[in-house]
Amino acid sequence: MTRLTWICHGSTAANREARFPKDEPLNDEAMIATQAIAPRLRRADRVFASPTLRAQQTADALGLQAEFSEALADCDFGRWAGRSIAEIQQAEPENLAAWMARPEEAPHGGEAIAAVCMRVKAWMSERLQAGGHIVAITHAAVIRAAIINTLQAPVSSFWIADIEPLAVVHMTSNGSRWSLRVEGAAS
Repeated sequence: MTRLTWICHGSTAANREARFPKDEPLNDEAMIATQAIAPRLRRADRVFASPTLRAQQTADALGLQAEFSEALADCDFGRWAGRSIAEIQQAEPENLAAWMARPEEAPHGGEAIAAVCMRVKAWMSERLQAGGHIVAITHAAVIRAAIINTLQAPVSSFWIADIEPLAVVHMTSNGSRWSLRVEGAAS
């Protein structure tokens, strides 16, 4: 059996300010909050992380040595990176609406949501029969993609899952498919 624990990176200024992120550090509160969840984590056989600074700092704060994987990188937000959602809504309302309604489009010049989902699905397929416990420290978009891939849901359902900073999502594999796993209080 393979267990996969997804951890969303800690909070950044972009989270607080409702901006599309650039490669930025965790805020001070996030470092403390990240260190606080470390004791809840089980020992991992392998740890992977997005190559972004915020994911690297989350791994460090958790005391984990991570292998960096481009497949776990955040969505490329193109020219929207660093800009607030409100600013985009004001300047490019039709592009923002199109991006959220049609996952195969990338009006910002970056990566389409469908492409993120395909990238994450490929990474998960590579880990399907690995065995042991894998931790992946990444971004909300990547974890959403993992969830819809596991549920075999349409890519259009991408926006339904709300992934907060430091959210932890568990999956297990029987060697042929992934299943979501909800951890109980006694786990």
